[in-house]
Amino acid sequence: MNIPYWIWPIAVSPFIGSFLGAIVKRIEQPHSIVLGRSSCESCHATLGPLDLVPIVSWLALRGRCRRCGATIGLFYPLIELAAVFIAIWVVSVMDGELVWASCILGWTLLALAVIDWKHFLLPDFLTLPLIPFGLFVIWLSEPSVLPHYLAGAVAGFVLMVLLRALYRRLRGREGMGLGDAKLLAAAGAFVAWEGLPSVILISSFAALVAALIQSVRKGGLSLTDPMPFGTFLCFGTWIVWLYGPLTFG
Repeated sequence: MNIPYWIWPIAVSPFIGSFLGAIVKRIEQPHSIVLGRSSCESCHATLGPLDLVPIVSWLALRGRCRRCGATIGLFYPLIELAAVFIAIWVVSVMDGELVWASCILGWTLLALAVIDWKHFLLPDFLTLPLIPFGLFVIWLSEPSVLPHYLAGAVAGFVLMVLLRALYRRLRGREGMGLGDAKLLAAAGAFVAWEGLPSVILISSFAALVAALIQSVRKGGLSLTDPMPFGTFLCFGTWIVWLYGPLTFG
């Protein structure tokens, strides 16, 4: 019986999403991502295998801890469903060897987007590996264009560092971290230097929309309010990777 290749990334995606949730939750104590045991945030009871089946366990327990009855919350099922959505999105757009590469990129960008949104942090152990991984994927699929992607990685980092320095000079304070520079370098490794303007444009537009929504909800928005731009860089990178740079005319 031949099982369609696209079934596999969708099948594993809930488990990937569960692991991504653990990374987000434990990002301030990175060693616990590998060494820590999953436990209830209220009673700290160690969770067993039946408590850790993605989505299914949350539904079966009605979103509550088996031991103390405390509410678990929607975070884990939502990020698990997001990982599934990414896999479905990929197999509807990509085919062949790029399916798994795209899923890995999408899942990593999902983790980075959520971490930056919640913690204003883009950890090196997620951003930096994307750079050689992107270049490796391009080398496998179309080695002749690799220099364009290598130039994209360098250009992405340099551009964000220059913008960071300009902001600091104009405003007298830090406005961007080096995590954004590393993330844009990773974007360049996947979309080449030609795709970087589209990544920045889409990211900036998405950030503007988010700022307007936040302004309406809060009744105003100050220029000093922090904005997790890395979250929107993840979105821009994802769109350009899947559909290519913006075209006009």
